[in-house]
Parts: sequence; structure tokens; C-alpha cells
Amino acid sequence: MASVNPFNLSDSEEEAERRPNETVHTERSPSEGAPGPPPGNPFSPPPDAEPPTLLLSSNRTSPSGEGSVSVAATSAMAGTAETRISVDGIAAQLLRDQYILTALEFHTELLEAGRELPRLRDYFSNPGNFERQSGTPPAKDQVLGPGGPLHRAGSISTLDSLDFARYSDDGNRESDERVAVLEFELRKAKETIQALRANLTQAAESEVTSQERKNFKSSPEIQEPIRPLEKRALNFLVNEYLLKHDHKLSSITFSDENDDQDFELWDDVGLNIPKPPDLLHLYRNCGVSVPSPRDTVDVSVGVDFGDLPGNCIAQDPPKKPDLLHQQQTEVVQELEYQISLLTNEKQSLAEQIKKLQSEIQTLKRTVSSPPPATLDLGSHNISNSTTTTSSIDPLSVPPTDNGQYLDIRRVSEPETNPDPPSSQNISHPHPQSHNKLKSRPPVQFDQPNRKLSPAFQQALLSFCRMCSDSRLGAEVSRIADSEESVMLMLGRCLPHIVPNVLLAKREELIPLILCTACLHPEPKERDQLLHILFNLIKRPDDEQRQMILTGCVAFARHVGPTRVEAELLPQCWEQINHKYPERRLLVAESCGALAPYLPKEIRSSLVLSMLQQMLAEDKADMVREAVVKSLGIIMGYIDDPDKYSQGFELMLLSLGDPSERVVSAVHQVFIPAFAAWTTELGTLQTALIPSLLARIEKLLMQGEHGLDEHKLHVFLSALQSLTPPLFAVVLQSAPFTSRAKVTGDIPAIEVTRFPRPASPLQDVATIIGSREMLSALLLLYDYQLEHEGTTGWDSLLWVVNQLLPQLIEIVGRINVTSSTCVHEFSRFFWRLCRTFGKIFTNTKVKPQFQEILRLSEENVDVSAGNDILTKATVPIYATGVLTCYNQDEDRKLLVGFLEDVMTTLSLSYAPLDSLKASFVELGANPVYHELLLTVLWYGVVHTSALVRCTAARMFELVLRGMSEALVDRRAAPALITLCSGPEFSVRISTIPAFGTIMETVTQKELLERVKMQLASFLEDPQYQDQHSLHMEIIRTFGRVGPNAEPRFRDEFVLPHLHKLALANNSQTVESKRIDIATQLFEAYSALSCCFISEEVMVNHFLPGLRCLRADMEQLSPEHEVILSSMIKECEIKVENRGMADAQGSMSIASSLVGEDAKTKFLSKMGQLTTSGAMLANVFQRKK
Repeated sequence: MASVNPFNLSDSEEEAERRPNETVHTERSPSEGAPGPPPGNPFSPPPDAEPPTLLLSSNRTSPSGEGSVSVAATSAMAGTAETRISVDGIAAQLLRDQYILTALEFHTELLEAGRELPRLRDYFSNPGNFERQSGTPPAKDQVLGPGGPLHRAGSISTLDSLDFARYSDDGNRESDERVAVLEFELRKAKETIQALRANLTQAAESEVTSQERKNFKSSPEIQEPIRPLEKRALNFLVNEYLLKHDHKLSSITFSDENDDQDFELWDDVGLNIPKPPDLLHLYRNCGVSVPSPRDTVDVSVGVDFGDLPGNCIAQDPPKKPDLLHQQQTEVVQELEYQISLLTNEKQSLAEQIKKLQSEIQTLKRTVSSPPPATLDLGSHNISNSTTTTSSIDPLSVPPTDNGQYLDIRRVSEPETNPDPPSSQNISHPHPQSHNKLKSRPPVQFDQPNRKLSPAFQQALLSFCRMCSDSRLGAEVSRIADSEESVMLMLGRCLPHIVPNVLLAKREELIPLILCTACLHPEPKERDQLLHILFNLIKRPDDEQRQMILTGCVAFARHVGPTRVEAELLPQCWEQINHKYPERRLLVAESCGALAPYLPKEIRSSLVLSMLQQMLAEDKADMVREAVVKSLGIIMGYIDDPDKYSQGFELMLLSLGDPSERVVSAVHQVFIPAFAAWTTELGTLQTALIPSLLARIEKLLMQGEHGLDEHKLHVFLSALQSLTPPLFAVVLQSAPFTSRAKVTGDIPAIEVTRFPRPASPLQDVATIIGSREMLSALLLLYDYQLEHEGTTGWDSLLWVVNQLLPQLIEIVGRINVTSSTCVHEFSRFFWRLCRTFGKIFTNTKVKPQFQEILRLSEENVDVSAGNDILTKATVPIYATGVLTCYNQDEDRKLLVGFLEDVMTTLSLSYAPLDSLKASFVELGANPVYHELLLTVLWYGVVHTSALVRCTAARMFELVLRGMSEALVDRRAAPALITLCSGPEFSVRISTIPAFGTIMETVTQKELLERVKMQLASFLEDPQYQDQHSLHMEIIRTFGRVGPNAEPRFRDEFVLPHLHKLALANNSQTVESKRIDIATQLFEAYSALSCCFISEEVMVNHFLPGLRCLRADMEQLSPEHEVILSSMIKECEIKVENRGMADAQGSMSIASSLVGEDAKTKFLSKMGQLTTSGAMLANVFQRKK
């Protein structure tokens, strides 16, 4: 049957005459003889569209090697139309008129617009539309249809082979372009070969004449000759069978004998031929009535012509009578063939019906007749009837595995009988429950009409090669007949299967193991299977552990708590001390995953003890982390109040773990779960939080000579994690809780309302139940605090009257110089205030701090014991409470508080440690740099020199981490303003700040200004006798010199240190000389680790050391020894560098001699610097 292509339509001349108003402009290449598209254009653009212009050209080369034919078609759509033309109509017209490139561009634009058209997709996806049917070129007057011949495009000029990047400026790409062109040509050649083979396939199918096919159909005994297509398909299937079954040599030989066929590609058989099943599948289904392969017909799908506009439908020309007659003949032949197939199928079904009826009769006779007493196949009487049956009674079979298997070891299969099926009677099981073999009807086999002795028959059957002696042979010979027997078989076979499975694929066995362990009737076998499950993988990774845990949970859900306790927990207990941490990790995770499915007594006893032991003894961090998480899950399910103390001790033990990941798990899982339990017990406010506060107080009492900051951090972090549960208790026990209702008009909670929780379990919304309920409670909470007060609100009154006063008292007792303690308490108060809200902070927290922080000189009277402004209360209040909210009034309050503290402490001559701690804590956050500079400027312009000195010293603390622009714009001018004052003490106080600028800033102009200011201190005659200024400068040089810019160090620091050392040799006041020498020694020791150029080394560093050694010879011989070794090492370095130009750093202290001497000196200094008086005695001149 010929191929049908719905696109093979053309406009008739009558249709063109019916559209006289439309015009088509056609260009033809001079080298082309084929006519252009037929006149007439039925399309017009919509009124709001510009008339499109289509201009495409292409060089095409025919497969036979003809010359190139260039076609340029320009189609301008003009005119007007009353109705819009559908997109499908446009596509159909382009394909009919052979505007292939225009249609391709139209198809591409539709794809980009997301409007793929099925007509164009089907057309361009079919390579048969673009290849020649034969090797001869088309005639000039031949009408080209979509499936007809087309000139094949040259590979270099086709759109999809053009490399537009060749016209870019990326460089020379000739080689890449050539490779791309060759790859494209190869691909097109393969497509051409496949298309030609498809054509050959159709030709091969049509080689057999219609008359011969009719003869074959009418006479089935005549074997139809094999077609080329069928031969290639069978060759492919045979080769595939040989490869699958390891007949590789036969496959190679077979391929060599059929070298004209590619056995790796099915499309080589025929492009449009679907691949059949393999030979084994065909063989197994050969008895089923399957219609023989019929003649294939290529059919394309198109739109219904009635759906197109009337003027777009091209009328088919009337078909020739011969063609119609041929088509009708083929249709008749096809119908006759189908009738013959149906007739054969009818006969086959009739035979099956007869066979089934005979089997029904046999079953009836079997049920009514008594069964024989033995199973021996040869001991039955053989009757002379046409069909003799023998039944086997299962009751007489010796029981094997409780009688739940069919033993086929001594029963052979009946030989295949070539007679029709009606000559054999095969009985099937009775349709009843087959959970027990006894309920199954007997299996019947036809017995031969022979008189063989049982011994001879048994000996004869022994030649069948059946393996029944081995374990596997015994399993194969027994067919499971019920669910229980299947479980028994799996229980026996799985232990032998698992070791032979690759480690990477053993998780595939988990479902099989679990199902068998769930349903197996024998406890011992179940225990073995669960042991296999936990030992399935030597070192299971994350994904494998998750798979095993999922299986354990499924097992627990299926079998219940009793079997989980009896069967799963022992497996965990066995592996608790396994040598591989991955196995112990599996145990720890299993305890948490199985917690919901265990008996409650076991949860609070055995499992808790197992996890406690692993937490205390296991050395792997990841195992202890999993233990902590499982403990948290246990705390979520435990209901024995007597276990509270054990839970509290576990919390403290895990919080003290050295691993950060373990401590993080405590805060994320354990503490929230433990707090939830204590909330239910009512002990959160009465026991848990007070216990932690008592431990903090005890720690502070014991730490008067040295506070254990790590323990303090542990307790404070626990209190911080308990803040969300505490606030949830306050909300849930409030007077308004019963009035809270979730409605649609409740506003959403602000993102910044609460601090970011460490885990979802610390989210207040999760603790309450939902964000909607939390939002409703927060509205009532704020209203209650602002308007109705706290009367009758016991939980909140406990926070206000007991918790806050105790915390403030603890804060006043910590060491203000400990930045760690200040930071920890500051963070705690910040989270507490943010959690309880702004109204609570303003009305309950701030007033209690302000009550004790009365800013007056009386509050800094150290002698009277009233020194609260010098305690850590000041920085914690400033950084933990006043920074909670960042509104203008909050910032003004913070600025005013810091200004008052600075003024009060300065005027009272009190220690500035509390103010320094505040500036250090706030300066760590760049957000507060501007605010701190505002406070310092207040001190710069203050009338009191004491306040200005304090402000100058505070600059050193805030300059680190401050942006250079802010330093240049605000800090440096403020320092220079302080230097312009009359008081020397104020000027001296600015030197450390200038040194910090030299250490941290890289801007040259700013560095030059600072250097000029420091130079004025050193060179101005008015400062020559300022001993304290020289001390401060030397101390600052020693601190910032190693980190300062090398040029600044070489050109400014070292020359001035040389001058100061030289001037100190002539100092007459011995105490001053000792002080300067000590500071110079520390400065030179720090600078000796820097790289120093040879010129500076010779001109300044070595002379300065020699001057210092001259002082130390008289003041401290210990120092003189170290200086001598330093000088010697420097001289050696200079000589080596001059001789060999050796490069490297001048790390003097790294040498052995210098290191030994310095170590001796430092050990000596450690013994002597116990007090200032003793240190002064060291430098006394020996008499």
C-alpha cells in the first residue's frame, strides 16, 4: 500500500483564479530550472501586524553529486482579509507550496513563543521528507511534494552547521570550525544512510507480488520465502541471543558471516521497523495465537480539512481509476487475511474449551474416588482404558518442613507429548485456601501404559541430572506452597545470599530481610536475620544508615513494642562497643528512632542507660552527637518524673563535652525536649532554671582567684536555650490565654520579633503550636503589659521579682576585665530582652538596672564599698539591654548613659575598666562605631582635662576594625584636637591611639599626618624632659612596630628608638634610666623578629642595641647577656648577607644561641616580676 502524506496538496488553478486580489512575488535563481511556487497566496496578516518579508536562501547538493542549486524565495503577505488565518493553515500552505525553509523558520519562531505546532513538528521530525527516494535527480518539470525528492543541502551552508562564532573576535578557530563541519557531515551522512535503508526496507517488503502473497495466504502449507528485511531482523535477534548467553565466539563468527549488517544498531535493520522481543520471549509465546506480520503502511496524521478556512483547503485532484482499483484490491486482500486469522483463533479456542471440559470431568471423578495409599509412581494398577489417571495423596507423603513444601526431588516432569492437548489430563489446584498443603487438592499426572518395576523406574529416573544432595539443591527441589513456607525458605537462604552481594549494593536486601524477619515464625531465625541487618554493611555511610533506620522503624510499626524490645534492642546492645564508629553511630541513631515504639518502662531504663553509657565512654564525636539527639527524643517520650535528676545530669554532662558539634546538638535537640518535659512537670521555674543559677553563683564564689570561664559559658548557654521555653510558659499561663483565638485578621509576626532560634525546637511558635496562635497571644501579651499590669500572673511575676534580681546580682560579681564573661552575659540579656519584648524591657528590665546604676560620685566610692559603676553591670547593661532595640530613642539613651559613665568615672578618679569593657564589646560591631565616636567627641570637647584624657584612651579601643574613611573623617581630627590642648597628660594619652592608626591604616596621607604628630612629640624641645611621654612612645613603638608599614618602621621607628637609647646613656636619674631601658629592651625584642634591611641594621638597629647594652651592663647583667647574643647574631647576619647575599628574615630570636639566652632571661624575669618593688631592685646598680 502506498504511503499517504496529507501534506502532499497543491493549489489548483481554479483556486488561484478565485483569489485575484492576492499577489505573490517569486524570485528564481538563474541556475535553477525548477519553477517557483504556484501563484496565489491565501494569507493576509492581521490588521495590527506589519507585512512580513521572508527571504531565505540555501545551497543544496543532491546525493548523486549534482551541482548546487540556490533558491531564494521572497514572500510578501499583503492585502486584507475579513477573517484571521489560523496558524495551522499557514503551516499547511507553506508545506504545500514547498516553502520548506520558510516553514522551518516559522516552526522555530513558534517554538520560541511556546506555541509548538504538531503539523510542523511531525513534518520536520520525519527525515523521510528530506531525502531522495532514488539516486537520480528530479526532472525539471517534476512537482515536488513534501515527501518527494529534495536537493540535499551542503553541510557548510546549512543553518545548523554554521558557526556564527567564527565572525567574532575570539581568535583563530579554523581547526574547531573544521571539526564541527566534519562532525555535522558525518551525522548527516548517517541520517541519509538510515533513510535510504528505510526506503530499501519498504522496497524489500514489496518485492513479493500480490499474487504470490495471495497464494501463500490461501495455502498455509506453502512456506513463504524469507524477505531481506526479515532476514536482517532475525540475524539481529540471533546475534543478540548469542551475546546475552555468553556465546561470544559464535557471535563473532556470525557477525563475520554477515558483514553487511551492523549488529549494534537496530535502526540498521530498518528505520521504521519496531524492535521485536528477544528470541527467548518469542519462543515462550510461540503457542499463543499472534497475528503474523502484515504489510506495513506509512501513515501520517494531519488536520481535518473541514477545520481549515474554505479558501485554504487545496482540493485533491481526482485519482486515476487504476490506482483506485489497486487500492481496493489490497483492502480486500487484507480483510481476507484477517478473516483467516480469526478462523484459526476460533478453532484454537474451541479446542481449549474441549480440553477444559475434560479436565472438569477428571476433577469430578478424582474427588469422588478414594485416594491410593502410597506415592510410588510405578505401583499403581494400569487400566486398559483410553485415558488412565493416577492420583497422589498428600497425606501419605512423609512430612518435610511441617508438610508445607512440595518435594519434586523424586518426581520427574512428564515428557512433552506431541499429541493434541486433549490426549493429556492435567489437573489444577482446587480454588480453595492454600495456606496449608493439606487443603490443596492432589496433583494428577498421566501415567504411561507400561509395566515397569518400581526399582527399574527409579533407576531410570536417576539418570536425570538433578542435584538434591547439597543445601541449595534441597532448596531448589522444594517449592514453597504458602506464605509461611516462603518465609521459612527466605530465612534459610538469606544468610547464604548476603555475603555474596557487593557491599555497595547490600542495601537492596534490606526490604527482603525486614519482611522475612517480620513474618518468619521461628524466633531464632528472626534473630539471625536482624543480626544480618545490623551487620549488613561493614561501615555504613549516611544514606545506608538512614535506609537501615527506616527499615527498623517499619519493622517496629509492624511487630509492636514487645517484639521490638525482645528482638531489635539486643542487636543494638551487641554493637554498642563495636570497633567501627559507623556501627556505634547506627546504634545511637536506632535508639532515638525506635523510642516511640518501645514500652515506656524500657524507654526510661534500658535505652536511657545505653545512651548514657555511650555518651560517657564513646570517643567519636559523631557518635556522641547522635547520642545527644537520641537522648532528646527520649526526653520527648519519657513520662517517669523520677528520671528528672538523671536527665539534668545528662544535660550538664553533654554540655561539658569538648566537641562543639556535640554541644550544638545539646542546644538544638536535648535542652528544648528536656525543657518541654520540665514544663509539663511544672519544674522549669522551680527547679531547672534555679539549679543553673545556683551553679553559676557557686562558680563565682569559687573563682575569686581564677574563674572557670568554660563552665560559666556552659551554664549561661543553657540558660539562654531555656529562654524560649520560659517565654512560652509565661504566655500559656497568662490571664488572657483562654481569650486567645485564631482569626483571619491577626497580623503576622515581625521577622525580627524574636532572635533567630538555634533549631526549630527553640522556635516559640513551634513550642506554642502555630504562628497564628503565637501572634494572637503576643497581641494580648503586649496589651496586658501596657494597660492591665501583671496582677495574678505568677509566671511573669517570678521572672520579674526573682529571676531578674538574681541575674543582676550575679552580673555585679563577675570580673569586669574578663571580656569573655562580659560577652556571655551581654548575649544572654540581649536574647532575654528580645524574647520578652520591648514593652517588657522598658518597663521591667531597664528600671531594675537604673535603680542600682545611679550616676553620681557616691556610686564610685570604692572605700565605702559602693563601686557599682566599676563592675560588669555597666557594660552588660549598655551592651545587653540598651542595644536590644535600635530606634532613635534607644540610641540616645545608650549615648547618654555612656557619656555619663565616662564623666562620672573620670571625675571620680575611678578605674575605667567598666567603660573599656563597654567600648570593646560595642566596638566589635561596626554598627556602633558612629555612636561611639559621638560619645568620644563629647569627651574631646569636655571642659575637664580628666574627661578628655579618658576619651583619648578610649580611642585606642575603638579604632581597631573601624573603616579608614571613618578614621580619617572623625577619629584623626578628634585626636589632633586633643593634642592641641594645653595639658601634657591629654597629649600623652593620644599616643596609643596614634600608634593604632599607624598599625591598622594604609592611607598614605593619614599616615603622614600621624607621623608628623608623633615626630613633634619626639623632636619638639618642650617634650625633651617628658619622661612619661617617652615611655608611652617607646611602649607604643614596641607594640605597633612589627605590624606597621615597613617603610614607617625603617624610616621612623628604628631611628627614633636609636636616638632614645643614645639619650638614655646620659640620663642622670637612675629610676628614669631603668624605666626607659626596660621599655627599650621590650621594644627591641619585638622588633628583632621583623625583616630589617642591611642599611637600617648597620645604621640604627645595631647602634641602638649597643647603647642599650651599655645601660644594661650597669643596671641588669641578665639583660646584658641577651643583648650581647642579639648583637652577635645581627653582626653574623650582616656578614653572611654581604658575602652570599642570603635572603630571609632577620628573626634573631629564632637562632639557637639567642633563643637559649632569651629563654633564660624570660624565666628569670618570671621569677623577678612578682611585684614592682622587686623589679626595681633588679636594676639597682651593683656595689
